[in-house]
Amino acid sequence: MTTDYYQVLGVSRDATGEEIKRAYRRLARELHPDVNPDPHTQERFKTVTAAYEVLSDPGKRQLYDLGADPLSGRQAGFQPGAGFGFGDIMDAFFGGGGGGAGRRGPRPRQRRGDDALLRLEIDLREAAFGTVREITVDTEVLCALCAGTGSEPGSERVTCHTCRGRGEIQSVQRSFLGQVMTSRPCPQCAGFGDVITAPCPDCAGEGRVSTRRTLTVKVPAGVDTGTRIQLAGEGEAGPGGGPPGDLYVEIVEKADPVFERHGDDLHCTLSVPMTAAALGATVELETLDGIEQIEVRPGTQSGAVRTLRARGVAHLRGTGRGDLHAHIVVTTPTKLDEEQRELLSRLAELRGEENPSAQVTAGGPGLFSRIRDAFAGR
Repeated sequence: MTTDYYQVLGVSRDATGEEIKRAYRRLARELHPDVNPDPHTQERFKTVTAAYEVLSDPGKRQLYDLGADPLSGRQAGFQPGAGFGFGDIMDAFFGGGGGGAGRRGPRPRQRRGDDALLRLEIDLREAAFGTVREITVDTEVLCALCAGTGSEPGSERVTCHTCRGRGEIQSVQRSFLGQVMTSRPCPQCAGFGDVITAPCPDCAGEGRVSTRRTLTVKVPAGVDTGTRIQLAGEGEAGPGGGPPGDLYVEIVEKADPVFERHGDDLHCTLSVPMTAAALGATVELETLDGIEQIEVRPGTQSGAVRTLRARGVAHLRGTGRGDLHAHIVVTTPTKLDEEQRELLSRLAELRGEENPSAQVTAGGPGLFSRIRDAFAGR
């Protein structure tokens, strides 16, 4: 055999049937005689069609791969009744829809409504413990006057006289294939097969109207920014009285002035005076659960972390809560009166720190990296 059909279509020898169909469809649209009447192009189109006829048929393709000519005994190219399915070439060239087999018939007026999305802002406490909120939504709902039919009460829909209820009209066109029958939606009834003679005055035949509603949303404990709560059947009503879609409420958690959230854990900064850090003390920290007592041990350094178990955010999927991490920062006084200065000078003298020298050590992370790593959840 002298013609390489794989090369003609521009596909590999292990190409799938779908790849072969796409390649033929692309070439057919480019080389169709109605588009490009050049005689050389028409001959190439016949070769492309013959290549598709062979490679799209598993039996013929197998014979071709073995070296036989599946088209021997007749002229290459499409010839009606020669074994190349009419539906196959119509689907490859026109993308489907040729002939009566592709007819869709009337489309239903009733269709499912679209889903709707609404964003809801909540604060950290609401996210941690859950809450119940009321939301206002503007959506399409079922028309109460016509109950979704789209027709004025007392009137009826009539069969479309143009398509006679089929929802589509057919036309015959001449091409290189001969007479080709195609179908398209009926322009008179928009493909429904019937016509509303007296549209509902409230919904203008849509079967639904726009309205504002107030809904109650239960926000579970543990939600975070991006969490979506599904309210089934609370979305847009479907056209023609079709079922409504769903409403999705997407949570947006506002930034908290005190706590920073990482997953279900909370982090905060607890500033303590230098004297409290040196001598030790008990300080109060207001958490989401109320006032908690935090023990600052004598000699506490900046960067130390005190963890309160189960004082964070509730786990959305599961039981229990995250933790609260208090990062201690020792504050140094910036303004001293004379008496305070004398006392600190006396302390420095007692500790032999009148002329201190900085100590440089290596190995462990410093204060800033410890705080950074703690906030990053390392």
